[in-house]
Amino acid sequence: MKVEYNNLYTHFVFTTLNRMPMISEQYRQRIEKYITGIVNNNHCHLYAIYANPEHVHLLVSRSPNRDEESLATIIADSSEKFINDNKFCTNWFLWQQSCSAFSVSKRDIHKVCQYILNQKEHHQK
Repeated sequence: MKVEYNNLYTHFVFTTLNRMPMISEQYRQRIEKYITGIVNNNHCHLYAIYANPEHVHLLVSRSPNRDEESLATIIADSSEKFINDNKFCTNWFLWQQSCSAFSVSKRDIHKVCQYILNQKEHHQK
C-alpha cells in the first residue's frame, strides 16, 4: 500500500572503526556534503549533520520505502568509498560494523538539530 504521508525522523550516529579520529577538519564539510547527497538521492531529507573526528551525527526524515538499516548501509558504504577514493585519510577509512539509530518525534526536531549542530562545542567540554 502506498504511504501518502509519513513522520519518520531518525537520528543516526556513525562511528569510525575503533573510534579512531580519522575525519579531519580539512575534509569535514566535503564529507558532510557527500552524505547529504546520499540521503537526498534516497528520497530522504537531511535536517542536520556534523562530522566529528571519530563519529558523525545526522538527523534524517526517512522515506517510507527506506528502513533504518538499509539507509545506514547505503550511507556507510558510499561514504567509506568516497573518503578512501579521495584519500581524505592517511590510513584506510572504515566505519564500525554497526551504528546507532534513534527515533525522534516531530516536536523534538529543532532540539535534536541544535544538539547535532553544536557538536564542536559539546565535545570541547
